[in-house]
Amino acid sequence: MSSTNQVYGLRAIIEALHAKKSIHKIYLQRGLQGDLYNELKQLAASEGIGVSTVPKEKLNRLTKGNHQGAIAQISPIAFKDFSEFMDELQQIDNPFLLMLDGISDVRNFGAIIRTAECTGANGIIIPKNGAAPINDITVKTSAGAAFNVPIVKVDHLKDAIYFLQSMGIKTIAATEKTSTLIYKTDFSTPCAIIMGSEDKGVTPSILKIVDEQVKLPMRGKIESLNVSVACGAVLYEALRQRLGQSG
Repeated sequence: MSSTNQVYGLRAIIEALHAKKSIHKIYLQRGLQGDLYNELKQLAASEGIGVSTVPKEKLNRLTKGNHQGAIAQISPIAFKDFSEFMDELQQIDNPFLLMLDGISDVRNFGAIIRTAECTGANGIIIPKNGAAPINDITVKTSAGAAFNVPIVKVDHLKDAIYFLQSMGIKTIAATEKTSTLIYKTDFSTPCAIIMGSEDKGVTPSILKIVDEQVKLPMRGKIESLNVSVACGAVLYEALRQRLGQSG
């Protein structure tokens, strides 16, 4: 059985997995066993989909229907395949991408998608694990932009970064750990901007492999901005430079 963004029941979720539905997360009732349970766990692992074992009360809160001990959350949008997206990207004269490293709040995610679409980003790349889901709240916060900008899920952001670099796309991470302001960096050429999580920022291992690191100037007493606001500032500086180049 299913609703607009959920599938429930072991067999129904297995069928959804075989049909390659965009499942973000699976919740299984604690204590479940059996062949279907094992099959679902194996399928989810092979697809890189997170599975959480939770009390029955949690499942009851997630749905009003008969969940049968298993609920899968389905994204309201279809994600782009990375390889196909890279092929399409080669047809774009001056690619402009956004990569999100661990954004976990759905409202921040929605606001970022909206700004990325407004600034002309050609796509958003996120990791399969550790990213906020695209649910009804995300879509609403994005004002529908989630349907207009390609969103690509990858197993590992580092591999995606290496691939982009091999295509001549400059990778630029926004981080407070640098002294270079965004206004000193050239965003007018093919580039991918990387924004980090709300609490930890861009992962240190990713900072080591990017081409450039940039930061926003801060003059107040508070040391950091909300990530969606910071992302907006960086994206609009990139757009300003790109408009200047084309105009």
